[in-house]
Amino acid sequence: MTTDTQTLDTGAVGAYLAQHLPGFEGPIEARKFQTGQSNPTFLLKTPAHDYVLRRKPPGTLLKSAHAVDREFRVQQALAGSDVPVARMHLLCEDDAVIGSAFYVMDHVPGRNFFDPVMQGETNATRAAVITDMNRVLAALHDVDVAAVGLADYGPPGNYYERQIGRWTKQYRASETVDVPAMNALIDGLGRAMPADDGQRGLVHGDYRIDNMIFDADRPVCRAVLDWELSTIGHPYADLAAVIMQWQMPAGTEGRGLAGIDRVALGLPSDAEFVAMYCERRGISGIDNFGFYLAFCFFRMAAIVQGVLKRALDGNASNPDRAMTLGKYVPAFAEGGLKALNG
Repeated sequence: MTTDTQTLDTGAVGAYLAQHLPGFEGPIEARKFQTGQSNPTFLLKTPAHDYVLRRKPPGTLLKSAHAVDREFRVQQALAGSDVPVARMHLLCEDDAVIGSAFYVMDHVPGRNFFDPVMQGETNATRAAVITDMNRVLAALHDVDVAAVGLADYGPPGNYYERQIGRWTKQYRASETVDVPAMNALIDGLGRAMPADDGQRGLVHGDYRIDNMIFDADRPVCRAVLDWELSTIGHPYADLAAVIMQWQMPAGTEGRGLAGIDRVALGLPSDAEFVAMYCERRGISGIDNFGFYLAFCFFRMAAIVQGVLKRALDGNASNPDRAMTLGKYVPAFAEGGLKALNG
């Protein structure tokens, strides 16, 4: 058993898979993916097949965080749908095996774009990738949750009220310094919350280009990854999350499109992406989009604060990256205030 987020007890994993995964044959060679901050993720290479193992981090965790069981369930439910996901193999909830719960899925080969600039790609490729990103998002929000067995995947009621309450508690539990902009954003979101419009469906919770695998030869999504924040909720939160990411600075830290000449790169504007989504879903437009955008900035600030706290406590998946990300909490909060008041 290991309590280190950077390594994996391949002997324990191999013994478990030999007993529970039909067709599995070792030995295992494990390599940790450095992307992702929440649940440590490893590529498992075997002579006949490649898998991916995703586990909860060890140590004391915030309540309801790192829900690998939910990730496994939603991806298993989406198998065969218009939302591409990796094939799920098994879920192990016995902490005694490697120190925390984990699941194993197929490794999906292909291309992963670090950010929406897609450095080095042609304009045609960029446009096609973003178009397919839009297609998959609309397909996700059109999933019949009852038909795929996910009707109980999230509680009833106002999604934004529930989420703001949850993430405020998570933020306060991991707060390390006072951030006035975050306090103001929490108050502002509570006052600006729209009435529940009855829209209720499956949402990803962290829908970004770097959480997608595209075909090696075509601009077609082969799998959407990182479903930890998925639930039954309001679809505009996912859409606004895409726009929020694009408003961040370009480059390795922000991974956004701020200051980028999108026309010169073949990339759509925020409004064009939203309009494309609305057309796919047969809706005329979205009122009060600033609230949804502000909500996404707020939630990301709370998530990043949790990442920072885990780094300070010594159980972050990627400690150096976590400390760097933690500096952005005030920037996310200020972005939320701008969206809310703009």
